[in-house]
Amino acid sequence: MTDTQPAPDPRTRLADARLYLCTDAREERGDLEGFLHAVLEGGVDVVQLRDKTLDVARELELQGLVARVATEHGALWAVNDRADVAALTSAPAVHMGQRDLPVAGVRTLVGRRPVLGRSTHSREQAAAAEADADVDYFCVGPLWATPTKPGRDAVGLDLLREVAATEPATPWFAIGGIDAVRLDEVLDAGARRVVVVRALTQAEDPLRAAAELSGRVRERVG
Repeated sequence: MTDTQPAPDPRTRLADARLYLCTDAREERGDLEGFLHAVLEGGVDVVQLRDKTLDVARELELQGLVARVATEHGALWAVNDRADVAALTSAPAVHMGQRDLPVAGVRTLVGRRPVLGRSTHSREQAAAAEADADVDYFCVGPLWATPTKPGRDAVGLDLLREVAATEPATPWFAIGGIDAVRLDEVLDAGARRVVVVRALTQAEDPLRAAAELSGRVRERVG
């Protein structure tokens, strides 16, 4: 892409996304850039930096790194929770939880171009996200209890089946405890897109792990 070409529409890239990664900043390892190159080469379509230990100055710095690497691989990158950071960095995606800023407020801050994601933990919340024209995608979970969401009860595969049965027009992702072992039952329950964390952040070979997950999802759902 040259400087004179417009950036790809994030909604077009979202529609084709199957594998979404949430990662911390990997500050102790100091390998965030190399890790991102590996997982994106392996097939991750969307990457979100989610690290509550970062101060805003450090997050802005690292979001620049994430943006550069994701753009090099043609992937989407998302800011978690912070609509102000998303606006300052011109992020193509921003993700909000149920207790974060309301969707309309986020749109006021970031405008129309970025895709806006929403976490949902019940059929009612998923239906509300599906009905909201300002929401571009939503996540359903956590399917299993996970240390990345302490205190959040697992919703289980039954909720996943219920949401899938409604055939949402809005792209949606299953999230929470998904790994290579559990992937097939998640897809069997109706998911067509998945969010992973530890399946890649704790992988000995992130590139290989990402390629396996991405390949298996696309083999099953296209």
